[in-house]
Amino acid sequence: CCAENYKALQDISDTSAHNTCKGMHLLVAEDNTLNYEVISELLAMYGITCDHAEDGSVCVEMFRESSIHTYDAILMDMQMPVMDGLEACRTIRSLNRPDASTIPVIALTANAFFEDAKKCLDAGMNAHLTKPIDMKKMTQTIGNFIK
Repeated sequence: CCAENYKALQDISDTSAHNTCKGMHLLVAEDNTLNYEVISELLAMYGITCDHAEDGSVCVEMFRESSIHTYDAILMDMQMPVMDGLEACRTIRSLNRPDASTIPVIALTANAFFEDAKKCLDAGMNAHLTKPIDMKKMTQTIGNFIK
């Protein structure tokens, strides 16, 4: 854990990724409270704020009830109770609101096989990132979707 946080602090020196993502607001679907706390602290180091959805159904509801363009992207865990990340993404994509089809949804999961990444993309996600979190890769991925 300490080694990963030290690496994340070193990665902050990448000012292009830092500047691209600074000021963003994300919705993070993560059922493990400790994982969410780590993710939110790492994001905060980059000037990114976030809201926590405890499972996929809460994520869908938070997105549905939010104002258009409240969130710049959604980070989605795959294995959650009530509704998993794949079903949550499909549900978000089917919502009748203009940003439902365009908000970047990024899988953030321990499932690292090619088949897992394919399932995520088939469900409508834009990218697939694996845990443990590589902040440089995450900010670069998120930054790719900024217009």
